[in-house]
Amino acid sequence: MAKMEVKTSLLDNMIGVGDMVLLEPLNEETFINNLKKRFDHNEIYTYIGSVVVSVNPYRSLPIYSPEKVEDYRNRNFYELSPHIFALSDEAYRSLRDQDKDQCILITGESGAGKTEASKLVMSYVAAVCGKGAEVNQVKEQLLQSNPVLEAFGNAKTVRNDNSSRFGKYMDIEFDFKGDPLGGVISNYLLEKSRVVKQPRGERNFHVFYQLLSGASEELLDKLTLERDFSRYNYLSLDSAKVNGVDDAANFRTVRNAMQIVGFLDHEAESVLEVVAAVLKLGNIEFKPESRVNGLDESKIKDKNELKEICELTGIDQSVLERAFSFRTVEAKQEKVSTTLNVAQAYYARDALAKNLYSRLFSWLVNRINESIKAQTKVRKKVMGVLDIYGFEIFENADNSFEQFIINYCNEKLQQIFIELTLKEEQEEYVREGIEWTHIDYFNNAIICDLIENNTNGILAMLDEECLRPGTVTDETFLEKLNQVCATHQHFESRMSKSSRFLNDTSLPHSCFRIQHYAGKVLYQVEGFVDKNNDLLYRDLSQAMWKAGHTLIKSLFPEGNPAKINLKRPPTAGSQFKASVATLMKNLQTKNPNYIRCIKPNDKKAARIFSEALVCHQIRYLGLLENVRVRRAGYAFRQAYEPCLERYKMLCKQTWPHWKGPARAGVEVLFNELEIPVEEYSFGRSKIFIRNPRTLFKLEDLRKQRLEDLATLIQKIYRGWKCRTHFLLMKKSQIVIAAWYRRYAQQKRYQQIKSSALVIQSYIRGWKARKILRELKHRKRCEEAATTIAAYWHGTQVRREYRKFFRANAGKKIYEFTLQRIVQKYFLEMKNKMPSLSPVDKNWPPRPYLFLDSTHKELKRIFHLWRCKKYRDQFTDQQKLIYEEKLEASELFKDKKALYPSSVGQPFQGAYLEINKNPKYKKLKDAIEEKIIIAEVVNKINRANGKSTSRIFLLTNNNLLLADQKSGQIKSEVPLVDVTKVSMSSQNDGFFAVHLKEGSEAASKGDFLFSSDHLIEMATKLYRTTLSQTKQKLNIEISDEFLVQFRQDKVCVKFIQGNQKNGSVPTCKRKNNRLLEVAVP
Repeated sequence: MAKMEVKTSLLDNMIGVGDMVLLEPLNEETFINNLKKRFDHNEIYTYIGSVVVSVNPYRSLPIYSPEKVEDYRNRNFYELSPHIFALSDEAYRSLRDQDKDQCILITGESGAGKTEASKLVMSYVAAVCGKGAEVNQVKEQLLQSNPVLEAFGNAKTVRNDNSSRFGKYMDIEFDFKGDPLGGVISNYLLEKSRVVKQPRGERNFHVFYQLLSGASEELLDKLTLERDFSRYNYLSLDSAKVNGVDDAANFRTVRNAMQIVGFLDHEAESVLEVVAAVLKLGNIEFKPESRVNGLDESKIKDKNELKEICELTGIDQSVLERAFSFRTVEAKQEKVSTTLNVAQAYYARDALAKNLYSRLFSWLVNRINESIKAQTKVRKKVMGVLDIYGFEIFENADNSFEQFIINYCNEKLQQIFIELTLKEEQEEYVREGIEWTHIDYFNNAIICDLIENNTNGILAMLDEECLRPGTVTDETFLEKLNQVCATHQHFESRMSKSSRFLNDTSLPHSCFRIQHYAGKVLYQVEGFVDKNNDLLYRDLSQAMWKAGHTLIKSLFPEGNPAKINLKRPPTAGSQFKASVATLMKNLQTKNPNYIRCIKPNDKKAARIFSEALVCHQIRYLGLLENVRVRRAGYAFRQAYEPCLERYKMLCKQTWPHWKGPARAGVEVLFNELEIPVEEYSFGRSKIFIRNPRTLFKLEDLRKQRLEDLATLIQKIYRGWKCRTHFLLMKKSQIVIAAWYRRYAQQKRYQQIKSSALVIQSYIRGWKARKILRELKHRKRCEEAATTIAAYWHGTQVRREYRKFFRANAGKKIYEFTLQRIVQKYFLEMKNKMPSLSPVDKNWPPRPYLFLDSTHKELKRIFHLWRCKKYRDQFTDQQKLIYEEKLEASELFKDKKALYPSSVGQPFQGAYLEINKNPKYKKLKDAIEEKIIIAEVVNKINRANGKSTSRIFLLTNNNLLLADQKSGQIKSEVPLVDVTKVSMSSQNDGFFAVHLKEGSEAASKGDFLFSSDHLIEMATKLYRTTLSQTKQKLNIEISDEFLVQFRQDKVCVKFIQGNQKNGSVPTCKRKNNRLLEVAVP
């Protein structure tokens, strides 16, 4: 399919027929040819209604990418090409949205791809369900359980390099949102006989080869194993290596998967120790010995292997050795011990190995279930995935007890498949209101009854033979079958009462044949009784229970002497029958989904399609019968909306849009096409088409109509394209013409303009030259007249001047002399100028008395000039400092005795460095304005005259007092409320800040402070108040002034006195109206 193509139905671009229900004509040959055609085009999936038929491609195909997962996500089942993802999505959405438990049944013979199909189903469900750490962990554990079970339960066979030798059913549990919560795995009939013997060309279970290939040298030494496969009798050597299989890498994968699933380190080590013990059991060999009483007994040839097994499992060597040589039979209160001959000893060894491995596998499944089970107790939705062995038919009568059990399971699955398929078909007919007609089909219940009947079924008779006293052999079992089942139409035997098979040379005497739904199968009766008994001597069970190995001990609970049960354990056949019954009961409670897997060839090679092999599988899978059941009534059904959307172009009334109900549109469409009414039927939500020919006729009409529509679209598109091209060319021509005309006019205009400029320049040049000549002539005339007049006036003046020369000579000489003296004076002053320092008072003496006023004025001007030069050198900050100093001079000079000592001290303002000191961080954060003064002052207590340290802060708008230790603001006074500052004329730092009466700040009265920087603080307070209020602050300098303390006015009086503490002024409250400050 092209990359840009959109596919909306499996009928689009169909290779062959995507749904076998639509195959016409329907027979075995067309069925196989359709599969082959699709297989050759890499279309390995085909539908039979809702059943997916999968043909194993034996190679990787690019149809399982994340993009493919998104393509099939939330899509209708028949919307895209047949795919296993479509079935998985249908099952998952039915479970999530309709709350229906689902099961996916995957069947087919060994090598058909059942295991891979189950992996694809699980991977798809894991990809489309929810996300999150916990959900991802559950998904990862469910997916990683597969490598563990494959390693212990799969093996290489002649048909499949990774054949499942056990049946697996997994219930995946979901919550109401469709997110996985966990799962439960059930296993069926592990082929444990493979542990001790493998057919030619096959291998034992994967884990044995993976352990020897991938384990580290340290682990092998711990398990006392060697890498050489030939060292172990239980491993076949002719197929030990498989092409394309890396056992070492797979071993690492299994170990990692066990860790993800939740196996602890010591549990994984215990499992490998049991595997190693099974390997070593095969190396124990026996030799015959005769006793005195003439009975034969067996002895172990080489006890080194036995010793290593005992060390590995923690079993007493003597106990295990006796268990291989003797058998104890208990009956009521009696115990009888008998020796085992060599054959019996080998049987006991193999039985122990098979039981040990089989029970280990069951323990693994239970351990995985503990890890992946749902942890919550909420109501769960369940999707079951059944991956179980397919129908098996070996040639040359190699079919034994295992094949009989497997084929019995497949009979049951075929039975439930037919029943559920018919049930689903009938339910849809009833749901859609279509009349249901009876469908004839082969019911294999008679075959299931032949095998499982409780009184005269084959399994019941096999159990009866195993349990009856006396000599029991496979021959006696066959004789019993001949007696009971001889008249059954699906049972055949040479020794049956009926003589119709006496001359059938294809039927050996030691065999019987059953007519299964998939064909006749010849079973070799040898081994039926022993395999059904599955007998493990009690001595071996007790020896295993005595093991120091915790895992092995837990595998054999019946070996506990305190729990001896003389009751015979159930047979393998009865156990499997019960398991199958439980499985069938489980499947009948769920909505079924089927995947039928087909193996295209026996060579396990890509691109090879063996029609004979495929035909054989089609027969025993009952696929043709499945198609007939599906199309017995109506071969095709589709919802009205997609049907109308697909075929609406075939009718003028429904094309291009139908505005009524979809069903009415389909009725109009089918009436217009004159389709016979017996060929279709209208359901409640779907149209049912009886014959595939009708559907193909609709498809042919649709294809032809689409071609016509494509031609029409092409015609309209070509016309639109040509018109668009013409209009574009026309528009382009107009634009080009306009631009050309514009260019031509611009060029012509530039030529005219340049010509006009040239003419203008020539005319202007001519006029300018003419005017220049006239001006030059006029100038020469004026110069000539001026020269003549000058000479004439000079002559006249000289004549007149001679008369007065003598009378004015003295005056002229005096003026000249005076001018020369002044000139000399200025030149001498230039060289005698003092320095540019404004404080330099030197000035040169005057040379002449008449220059006294000039000399003083010059001195004044020079002093002003050098003061200006000096001021021009100041920065803005220096100017501010000098302005403040000047302001202080005007306020306090000759008024305050403290002033002269403050002249040489620079005004710093911020003495506390509040911005840098972390102690005052809280105070700094509380003040948003610029701080002008930050100084510690002594606040005079109004009551007793004692002082308290406070931080005095002056900002642009406020005066603040803060606690020196904590930095907490105690008082805040707006500058507009400050009316006057009072201080004495003496050499002290006391000053009072008077507040406006009635203001909030004046509630406690005026402030009385003492500071070392009184002049600076008063000056800055004066300047700041003037700047903010535009009014001068009253500075009162007096040795007595009044201060308002709450409601009282107190007189502050400054007196001279001797101080006890040196030169520090002291303050003392004399009475309620007087406060004396003693100044030294």
